[in-house]
Amino acid sequence: MKMLMSSLLAGALVSVSILGSSLPVSAANSKFRDVPSTYWANQSIYTAVEKGYFKGYSDGTFRPKANITRAEFAALIARVADYEGVQSSADFSDMKGHWAESAVNTAVGMGFIKAADYPNGFQPGKALTREEMAKWLSSGLAANDTEYKQAWTDTKTTVLPVKEYFQGQISQTKAPFIAIVMGTGLMKGYTDGTFGLTKTTTRAEVSAIVLRLENVLSKSANSFADLTELRAVGTEKSNLELVTPFTFGNETFADASGKKFTFKNGAGSLVFHRAIAVNAQNWGNKQSIYSDVFVSEEDKMMVNKKGLYPIYMQLTIYPKTNNFNATHYSNSGALLLRGATISNGLPSKYGYETLPNEETAQYFAKHKSGITIWVVRYLTDDTLTNVRMDDRTYVRLVNKK
Repeated sequence: MKMLMSSLLAGALVSVSILGSSLPVSAANSKFRDVPSTYWANQSIYTAVEKGYFKGYSDGTFRPKANITRAEFAALIARVADYEGVQSSADFSDMKGHWAESAVNTAVGMGFIKAADYPNGFQPGKALTREEMAKWLSSGLAANDTEYKQAWTDTKTTVLPVKEYFQGQISQTKAPFIAIVMGTGLMKGYTDGTFGLTKTTTRAEVSAIVLRLENVLSKSANSFADLTELRAVGTEKSNLELVTPFTFGNETFADASGKKFTFKNGAGSLVFHRAIAVNAQNWGNKQSIYSDVFVSEEDKMMVNKKGLYPIYMQLTIYPKTNNFNATHYSNSGALLLRGATISNGLPSKYGYETLPNEETAQYFAKHKSGITIWVVRYLTDDTLTNVRMDDRTYVRLVNKK
């Protein structure tokens, strides 16, 4: 893939609604009266203007809170990404003669926009949702780079660090484009834990996103640690080797995923799904894109200890004996898969199930057919352990040294 960063394109892409009508391109000479120096997006707005991606309006405003439309974002993509030999290929009936017709055609030709997604017309004036934006950005990357295309495949079954994933709102067909934009830092989640699939995006927010896109286009997919981690969880069912000093013996979590372990006490069984580790040795710079999902400030006293690494495991537990409770699980002989409650409030925030702290018999009585939960186990150099699944798959953790 050959990528050229284009700071200016022909006037055919200029829109009054995006660029305004007469303000100069140079940010040094443009001071928008609605973008004060204290505004959170001040720097990204003026940088995007200086690069020629945006202009303001003839009334001296930038209108940072205005929503970005489909046509506008297509024009921005066409400015930032310039793939050699692109052919315009869209044929939207409602784009004939539209100011952004050329830009939309170019974005389709680049692979950012899939014409099949809009069988009833492009509706250029419609505000672009964050889900659409994520799909456009990731589709364009995957269409023009084999490693991003591979990342698309690798992340179909990954765990996404957003609330909508745990609530079952993101299918395997959608997971890759959320994973790629989050893994590259193109788009981020909100403080409430959501991605905001149906939310729209403002001109101020997009000024930052197009600058990130410029940066991402100049790098390989392998250069992003977060994306590498998301890919590993999708393919290897764990990020353990990426963020901890531990590795495996001959068989890995991927080998054990989907496999059954029958409790040695005869009380029930479990099926292992995946394991996610967080490295909190440096509390202010926790390694793992999943740290916000599993580790909170109230965990600091426990987790922020030298040589201690929490690993969060997703299991489905199948009770068998009468009055099955957490003790039956703890004494199951599962060893490596024996975890504890995640008791920091994050399960409620993100919407995933964890082992209850009390009344566990009543809890499991409600889930006699099985319940999928997340539990935590703390690993150190001298507490590495193993598990042998019913089919003889043997997962053993060892130190990399």
